[in-house]
Amino acid sequence: MTSFDSSPTLTAWRALLAVAVVFVMLATTGWTAVRHQPSDEPRDIALASWTRARIAGHALPDVDAPPYRLAKFFAALTAAQRTALADKYPLVVGNMNGAPVTLRYEANRRALVQAETVERQRMHDVRLSPDGRGDALRRMERFRSMLTPGRHFLSFDPSGKGRAAEVFGDLDRADRISLVVPGVETNLLTLERTGSKVNAAPVGMAKSLYAAERAARPGTRTAVIAWADYTAPAGIGMDAALGNLAERGAVRLTALVGALPGTAKISLFCHSYGSVLCGVAAHELPSRVTDIAVAGSPGMRVENAAELHTTADVWAMRDHGDWIQDVPNMEVGGLGHGADPVDRGFGARIVSAGDAIGHSGYFVPGTESLSNFAAIGVGAYSSVTCASAGSACHENISGTEGV
Repeated sequence: MTSFDSSPTLTAWRALLAVAVVFVMLATTGWTAVRHQPSDEPRDIALASWTRARIAGHALPDVDAPPYRLAKFFAALTAAQRTALADKYPLVVGNMNGAPVTLRYEANRRALVQAETVERQRMHDVRLSPDGRGDALRRMERFRSMLTPGRHFLSFDPSGKGRAAEVFGDLDRADRISLVVPGVETNLLTLERTGSKVNAAPVGMAKSLYAAERAARPGTRTAVIAWADYTAPAGIGMDAALGNLAERGAVRLTALVGALPGTAKISLFCHSYGSVLCGVAAHELPSRVTDIAVAGSPGMRVENAAELHTTADVWAMRDHGDWIQDVPNMEVGGLGHGADPVDRGFGARIVSAGDAIGHSGYFVPGTESLSNFAAIGVGAYSSVTCASAGSACHENISGTEGV
């Protein structure tokens, strides 16, 4: 399950916060320690090799260099040189902000082929336990699905539980770009689902939004990214009550957004714990981010929208059957995520969730919640339905575009 699909009680959540206080006290007084060991993760190995490599007699650039410098580096290479780097260092080039989008797609497809091969071999490794071989089978099947012709990944890293970002539409030619930022339990094995859970997984959310945006404004070139490229909390645990993973994810989100091609306006659609991440990232996002929309949010780690320090319009919705409304909106010593974004005093534009289906049903086709997200994504703000009578969520909106 993904994005807070379980239903913790109010008492259980408060107990979790109490336990988290003890954990934080131990961590900050030096009673816990992390022993750093050399990494054997595939991408770390690739990065180490990249730092020692050269091309045409010149050292390769720092992968953390500003995107414009990396873009300039790749532009100076021949097509053959770019392909050679993608072939030799797919886990580096495929995740490099500033590298050409199509080159990243090619590199990540190669990395997926390599990862699928590794897991297929692990499936038959007698040194692994039955559970270990079963995990290898599930990962192999996921990578095989991701290799389906026509799929495009802007990032891919099989390390640990894995991360990825899939693109729907033409990112280079888009007039509007939307990013779906999911919540807890986001990893490679939960990237996509089938059956009744299809629209609760990152890929399903993004596909639904892409289809709805195209229907809302067929003449607008749109692209949607299923951004599952951060380490999310594993279920309703200590990490979900803290902001550490959101802070780390915000760095990754800001870097990606700052490197997106073109000048298209960008909208973020942040679900559950993903809204915590978006709240942390808000003040660092570029001005081309015109909208930050949250659904089923436990808070954005601020007390009001003004504290986000963003020029983007902030939208919020919550279904009447979403259990997240029972989570205490508080922030004490780093625990909890602050005020409720759908409270009138928060200052967000409160949007109708209509017939969304609980906490994980905001992206289900045919729902008012998805229709409203699509209208925001393509800039058709006058088509957005507000949560109550009147049009308060439309007032003084910047960059209003006609339908």
